Amino acid sequence: MTFSKYFFSFFLLLFFALPLLNAQEKESVAVERHFADGPYIFHLPDGGMKVLSVDTAGNLTDTLYQNALHSLSFQVVSHSGRHQFNVKLHPASRPDWKYEKPEKLFAVSDPHGNLDYFASVLRGNNVINENYEWIFGKSHLVINGDVFDRGKDVLPILWLIYKLEKEAEEAGGSVSFLLGNHESMILAGDLRYMDKMYHDLSERSGIKYEDFFAVTTELGRWLSLRNTIVVIGDDLFVHAGLGEEFLHENLDIPQVNEEMSKALFMTKQQRNDLSGLTKFLYGSQGPVWYRGMVLNDEKYNPLHIDVLDGILKKYQVKRIIVGHTVFPNVPSFYGGKVIAVNVNNKENFEKVLGRGILIEGNETFVVGDKGIMDRRF
Repeated sequence: MTFSKYFFSFFLLLFFALPLLNAQEKESVAVERHFADGPYIFHLPDGGMKVLSVDTAGNLTDTLYQNALHSLSFQVVSHSGRHQFNVKLHPASRPDWKYEKPEKLFAVSDPHGNLDYFASVLRGNNVINENYEWIFGKSHLVINGDVFDRGKDVLPILWLIYKLEKEAEEAGGSVSFLLGNHESMILAGDLRYMDKMYHDLSERSGIKYEDFFAVTTELGRWLSLRNTIVVIGDDLFVHAGLGEEFLHENLDIPQVNEEMSKALFMTKQQRNDLSGLTKFLYGSQGPVWYRGMVLNDEKYNPLHIDVLDGILKKYQVKRIIVGHTVFPNVPSFYGGKVIAVNVNNKENFEKVLGRGILIEGNETFVVGDKGIMDRRF
């Protein structure tokens, strides 16, 4: 074979082999990619504790303690390792459902496992500092549901809210994390919107994902006592909305909160079988699913203004603040009687659009990641 023919054959071999080598290299990188997760804290029947974590190298650790460590302190790391903060366990109790109007109130919704944007908007509005510590004084933070699903930092966000709740209390302030439809979905075993990393964790550990938040776990106990509806001053907060059927049920807010908690860890069928009320509350016209306050399509059973006024009158409020339904910016409806605070967190961050609202005195502002953007309502 002449040199030119040999060179041409070698070139062809190299041309076809390189993509295969690169593909193998990419596949290897994908397989070796690991995400930090945990800790998941399980309370055992014998009084002990089990703590399960995944470090940034992908190592799964399972540590047993003979006795429950009620004052246990531990570090929480986001999936990428970018965010790190310490958390100390504290007793869980049901928060109040009604509060006096604070000096300031900051409300966001639907963080969906994205700690980058959740931490950004809290820092940008002086709710937390660079060390993830509460600096909002005697003010009130509301997270209007849906921490679970879609993102890779569900657990760190839950731990951060858990931690801030205690720090706010000690400072004379408050944190209200309300249940959304994705909390009820995950805890019922509906995992269709869950990130793959959590499926992988479940497979590696041999534990069903919903069991990581069973009522026998630390965060499960805490979640079992979160409210669905809260009234702060003359504003009512609920994840999705309240419709005409809700008004006809003539329910007290504490009753709703208790009934939702009662069935939180049940499957959809178990909720339906428990009672007609539970079936309604977890259904399409219930407070974590109803969209008729903000969408006009007939299938959503849109709310008539007279019914809205009846709801406002019954619960002695002037406005209702909802999440659940995504909007390009923070809109209001019915002449400002309903405000929707769920936006695309990533897109709105990048486009410098609204991320939530700040209520201060008699004024309500749309806020972004660098504080107040405009006075809109």
